[in-house]
Amino acid sequence: MMDLDMDSMAATIGVSVPVLRFLLCFVVTIPVSFISRLVPTTGLRHAYAACSGAILSYLSFGFSSNLHFLVPMSIGYLSMAFFRAKCGIITFFLGFGYLIGCHVYYMSGDAWKGGGIDGTGALMVLTLKVISCAINYNDGLLKEDGLREPQKKNRLFKLPSLIEYFGYCLCCGNHFAGPVYEMKDYLEWTERKGIWSGPWPSPYLATLRALVQAAFCMALYLYMVPHHPLSRFTEPIYQEWGFWKRLSYQYRAGLTARWKYYFIWSISEASIIISGLGFSGWTDSSPPKPKWDRAKNVDILGVEFAKSAVEIPLVWNIQVSTWLRHYVYDRLVQKGKKPGFFQLLATQTVSAVWHGLYPGYLAFFVQSAMMIAGSRVIYKWQQALPPKMGIAKKIMGLMNFAYTILVLNYSCVGFMVLSMHETIASYGSVYYIGTVIPIVLILLSYVIKPAKPSRSKAQKAQ
Repeated sequence: MMDLDMDSMAATIGVSVPVLRFLLCFVVTIPVSFISRLVPTTGLRHAYAACSGAILSYLSFGFSSNLHFLVPMSIGYLSMAFFRAKCGIITFFLGFGYLIGCHVYYMSGDAWKGGGIDGTGALMVLTLKVISCAINYNDGLLKEDGLREPQKKNRLFKLPSLIEYFGYCLCCGNHFAGPVYEMKDYLEWTERKGIWSGPWPSPYLATLRALVQAAFCMALYLYMVPHHPLSRFTEPIYQEWGFWKRLSYQYRAGLTARWKYYFIWSISEASIIISGLGFSGWTDSSPPKPKWDRAKNVDILGVEFAKSAVEIPLVWNIQVSTWLRHYVYDRLVQKGKKPGFFQLLATQTVSAVWHGLYPGYLAFFVQSAMMIAGSRVIYKWQQALPPKMGIAKKIMGLMNFAYTILVLNYSCVGFMVLSMHETIASYGSVYYIGTVIPIVLILLSYVIKPAKPSRSKAQKAQ
């Protein structure tokens, strides 16, 4: 009877039974996270976090998922226990290696694209958590001089106990889809230290806001998705359309897909907020208001109306973007030197590999690196204009906005269709415009170099 009900429910909302089972367990993380506030002692909180996460994983993906999770967790903990001086690099490469192996074995991208589900998505989040934990424990050996602020804030001097480590890895509030957060924040939350040492602000209004946002996003996605199938990119009718109609379809298909991610992250945000872990301090306003930035993984308006491509990583999959910046991008920059296109491309490549070894992922993240580089060129030209050319500055700003919309939605087709054939077909259908424009801008930046604004005499004297 339960299976029959699941079948009818899944058919009603247009998803598969495995996806429905996942969604139900995902929504259950909200009451489960609320109960975590009531657990009386630190040790029990760790045990509750680990057990609730493992149980929900079992109900969502089956017993094998927890066995897969044990592999990177074991790699991380054993490297911290026995090879502390190298535990960060060991966990990074072995953890990513195992994740890539799972991506290849399960071909999870095809499953997700076809409406299926498996535990690989949760494994992706877990991999980032065990790597950051190991790197922060590694940083605990380093002298404070020369460390960046995030390193100083997050480094660990003491090896977490097994129950602390398991609780951090499997905490159900973020176990399925993020957001990624630091071991040090998790420990302070469970031990009621730091910003959690005093009275907590009420989470209910912020939780309700996240739930309303999730309901809106899901409703819009279910309405739009039947009208924008991914198969359209290889159908004859698509090729019969004119250039502008094909380009507009790419925008509408990308917009449709994003509402699914907005829904998922909104549910995850509600779960983290109601547990209290999402609390990140107070604003400077009078009276002060609570901030819930630790739970925030997307700024919907920030994505859809980004003024430049540089803003996208700051508002999309925010916590993973932060992870990539702290543990990849910043650490590739040599001391005393400025970051360049290499650091950007390397970071985007790591992000592509993290998602899976599909040509569409690689195409998207290489594209996004060029997209951001091209947007920086437009911004530099805009800033180089003198103040008296206010209208020209506004025109350049609008150009950057239009450029971002064009290249983002062009590029994200590869992320959605995954295969090389469909990616090339969709890009080629609009004459590779989203690839050509960033390359042209990057090349022009070597020719058109805006003059640096002259410094005043007072500045020179200083």
